[in-house]
Amino acid sequence: QVQLVESGGGSVQAGGSLRLSCAASRFPGGYYMAWFRQAPGKEREGVAAMHTDTGSTYFTDSVKGRFNLSRDLTESTLYLQMDSLKPEDTAMYYCAAGRSLYISSSTWRLTSRYRYWGQGTQVTVSS
Repeated sequence: QVQLVESGGGSVQAGGSLRLSCAASRFPGGYYMAWFRQAPGKEREGVAAMHTDTGSTYFTDSVKGRFNLSRDLTESTLYLQMDSLKPEDTAMYYCAAGRSLYISSSTWRLTSRYRYWGQGTQVTVSS
């Protein structure tokens, strides 16, 4: 079992920054840790993912160049640094973990590939 707890959400103006944290009860080897987001009335979408061992990453096109991932192995924490935020980034952000065996460049966005989920943290960007 892996418990995930997100934090760091809040309200910012467009152009601002936030850093989300996902604290895991443990960093399982051979997993991808990912961030998803869900806006009201929309499907949950993959934002970014990182392999817990290699640090390799995936990003959805709309956040490339603005968002970045990092991890602290000693604290078992995944960070999502979000810069140049836009109103369309407004959503509930969720942390997830899934075995890398089932995740690739073509499947990392699929929620079904992730076994563990956090409760989410709200990000609101005003114009």
